[in-house]
Amino acid sequence: MPVAADPLAHLLRDVAAGRPMPADGRTTVLAPTGRLSAVLAFTGHHVVVADVDPTWVGERLPVGDYGAPVSAPFLDELGRRLGRTYDNLDHVLVAPGAAGAPPARLLEDDPLHPHPRAERARHYREDLRVWTTPDGAGLLLLGRGLAGRLEASFEVLPEARGRGLGRALAASARHLSGGEPVWLQVAPGNAASLRAVLGAGGYVPVGAELLYPPARGAAAP
Repeated sequence: MPVAADPLAHLLRDVAAGRPMPADGRTTVLAPTGRLSAVLAFTGHHVVVADVDPTWVGERLPVGDYGAPVSAPFLDELGRRLGRTYDNLDHVLVAPGAAGAPPARLLEDDPLHPHPRAERARHYREDLRVWTTPDGAGLLLLGRGLAGRLEASFEVLPEARGRGLGRALAASARHLSGGEPVWLQVAPGNAASLRAVLGAGGYVPVGAELLYPPARGAAAP
């Protein structure tokens, strides 16, 4: 299915544009169009992105339990159904693209950069681009993730933290997106990264998500 006709891509474009899902307590089931399955949590609405029957999902969500789609019993059962293991629960933030030069001085690097964060990004994203700061203290990545959305991640060496570089990298992603919205996922316990992203300006929390990636080494469909 082309991305333009992908219901999930359309949903995510709406969310990025400030048009959230209705807070009606319902759970929507959408078929994945890429390698990733997922459970997305928005205010009062969940989305299960998986090749499963909506009836199967509904039978496993207790009526009135609005947190059930992100509870361990449901996530475990969905994982068994898919033959996959779910990843961490992450905050999800999105920001519009920005014009002008990025605030951080960056050099584009090899997409096959050996940094562990780049290796992880290659497992979840396509068309990965990698930038580093001239001193190697900062790393910024942009790639196509869930439903083709443009996702960013960044890393700052421990000795360079506390100086605003994380904020500058998060802000720079917006200037390197070609005008597209930029999505960022942050682990709930990573308060330092969350402060950096919010301090970068433009990023708005829109929900949370868990991904079910294919096993490493598995062929893409």
